[in-house]
Amino acid sequence: MTIRVGVGGWTYEPWRGTFYPPGLAQKRELEYAGQHLTAIEINATFYGRQKRESFANWARAVPEGFKFSLKASRYAVNRKVLADGAESIDRFLNQGFTALEDRLGPILWQFAATKRFEREDFARFLDLLPERQDGMPLHHALEPRHDSFADPAFFALARDRNMAVVFADSDTHPCLPEQTADFTYARLQRSRDEEPAGYSGPDLDHWAQTARNWGEPGRDAYVYFIAGAKVRNPTAAQALIARLG
Repeated sequence: MTIRVGVGGWTYEPWRGTFYPPGLAQKRELEYAGQHLTAIEINATFYGRQKRESFANWARAVPEGFKFSLKASRYAVNRKVLADGAESIDRFLNQGFTALEDRLGPILWQFAATKRFEREDFARFLDLLPERQDGMPLHHALEPRHDSFADPAFFALARDRNMAVVFADSDTHPCLPEQTADFTYARLQRSRDEEPAGYSGPDLDHWAQTARNWGEPGRDAYVYFIAGAKVRNPTAAQALIARLG
């Protein structure tokens, strides 16, 4: 098993002087993040297509073993009938992210909080997500944010396709702790400004043990500190990495 820990994105002005050393050139921020974290969730892919050359450059900036997760296009997931999104899914898949090569991690498909579970539509949507792209294996993580997805039928659809249901620790969205794939994808969203590391020591100890439990059957795990007190998230990630050894 491998447990990777990171944050969402790497360009955030309040991290300059808190996570990034004062005076660090912006063009070197990803390189620095790659030296201190083990994964990053790319948000830019949610909003629009990126250039193949950009993915290749990002891959070169980080060390061996580092992984990038990609947030799938909003045009593919924010629609009334998900199964009608084949064209948007295809555009997302063919933007050139396979240039990340062995730095490519899971793809996160995050659905609107108003999107309810409709089995047939969701099954048809999942059938549009391929197992491979440009010859590379793909790993899909599903993050519904409506209580109706707490349904055995949803978990069965994900399990049949080896797609992970995201473990979302959030004040506003349901947490679905079901294991449905050979990897775990967690998004921890409760960091606090008043805690220098975003979380208390006991809380970080808890998440370290939880991450070990996720990985015990030989399952890889991706743990991201997202939202909450965003300025604290890199410190929280580093503290968790230290606890995991």
